[in-house]
Amino acid sequence: MKTRELQQLWWDWLGTSERLLRSLYEQTAALTLRDVTRVERIQPELDQMMSKLREIDNQAVALAHKLAGELGTEPSLRGLVSVLEKAEAQNLQGLGNRVTVASRNVQDVLKKNRKLIENEMTYINGSMTLIARAAVQAKGPFSMPQPNSILVDQAA
Repeated sequence: MKTRELQQLWWDWLGTSERLLRSLYEQTAALTLRDVTRVERIQPELDQMMSKLREIDNQAVALAHKLAGELGTEPSLRGLVSVLEKAEAQNLQGLGNRVTVASRNVQDVLKKNRKLIENEMTYINGSMTLIARAAVQAKGPFSMPQPNSILVDQAA
């Protein structure tokens, strides 16, 4: 089997992506519940798994280029599948499809979590604006004495 190493890398990638997805779903729950300590606890694990996925991906790309050179084809899944024996080509194609689907799932959850974080930051920014506005009002429970504008003082 010519693609044994590539298939092994892809299986490793799939296993890591599955663990990453579980952690991403945990992050989604923590973001939804606004549990900051839980989000902070999960983040190093997410960073580690994302780094491992990138590493495996780089190894798989390098190996695919090497295989394509040896087999005299373009360095793509379609190119590799076209020159392999039927059974090995089907295995490689099926595994490649699984990796593609898993990567889309990871990307979708990452986008969703990023959007949740952006929404939370917008909420915090709005809350801080309201607090600041209440603090500078002349009357009210949070009022502070407001000095005259610096520009007005300089103009006088």
